[in-house]
Amino acid sequence: MRRILLITVLTLAAGAARADDGLLYVGAGISKNKVQGITNAGVPFADIDKTSWKVLAGVRPIKLFAVEADYLDLGSRTDTFIAQASTHSDAKAYAGYVVGFLPLPVPFLDVFGKAGLSRWKLNGSAGSTVSPPPGFFAFSDQGTEFAWGAGAQAHIGNIGGRLEYERFRIPNTDDARVFSLSVFMNLF
Repeated sequence: MRRILLITVLTLAAGAARADDGLLYVGAGISKNKVQGITNAGVPFADIDKTSWKVLAGVRPIKLFAVEADYLDLGSRTDTFIAQASTHSDAKAYAGYVVGFLPLPVPFLDVFGKAGLSRWKLNGSAGSTVSPPPGFFAFSDQGTEFAWGAGAQAHIGNIGGRLEYERFRIPNTDDARVFSLSVFMNLF
């Protein structure tokens, strides 16, 4: 009986605490991604400096704290050189964050910082259309690294927008840097 009472009280308290903004949120946005200095076995590959997209979803049980998951398409790039030689790189990442919100006296504005883990995948190939065949030098690498970010969001009712910066390490690169502008919606 005590367990049922405790669960009921916690559920009602979480609902009351989030009545102004919503417990669950989803969003999507555009991002400016940079993954530079890509090398594998001493072979340089095309740097990624592209505009791409991201999606996000989160749970915000109290006003100062959230848990968030992101998918980031970091983009791809192909560089062609003399004698029909070319390099190609593409990357993507999934990230999970714990998000902390700064308590501001402005009801429609949130400033936040986040820390978590990013699961990234990076592919590259280099070759020539003549000899060696395309993709002669190729690699596919993936890993999990610490990720962090910071940003601000403004919202009116259940709809809002956010501007943020995220960064995480990818070995054999100068790290991934992501600037994004997203819209989000509080579900309930």
